[in-house]
Amino acid sequence: MSITVNGLDELKKLAGADLGTSDWIEVTQARIDTFADATGDHQWIHVDPQRAAEGPFGAPIAHGYLTLSLFIPLFTELLDVQGVTTKVNYGLNKVRFPSPVKVGSRIRLVGKLAEVDEVAGGVQIVVDGVIEIEGGGKPAAVLQSVSRFYV
Repeated sequence: MSITVNGLDELKKLAGADLGTSDWIEVTQARIDTFADATGDHQWIHVDPQRAAEGPFGAPIAHGYLTLSLFIPLFTELLDVQGVTTKVNYGLNKVRFPSPVKVGSRIRLVGKLAEVDEVAGGVQIVVDGVIEIEGGGKPAAVLQSVSRFYV
């Protein structure tokens, strides 16, 4: 369920709010292979199912940066900021990958709007995010994402 705000003033009022939980998405071998093709990272642990089955995780795993890139589509399920002209990914404060995402796993995002600060022409937000693995003991990723919204 998405929270919708209209404009920067409404966004500022959300500072500190829990944003909820996204829907689950499956991380398929096709998605992993496409990411490998896009980045040139064809390490066997990601793209060779037979060899990876005999490797340390018992199956192919998603690239950490693939998991991280899925933050954006998952985040857009949590917060919809309307009444702005531009939305920019500004960077990350920190990222950790506590647990690998095996092919066929489902992941989702739990988010909190940790900070909302004014910047020239807009606001900057910091989102504390945890990308969970369905049935997993540890998250796939723990991160702080920084975005800017301009009017």
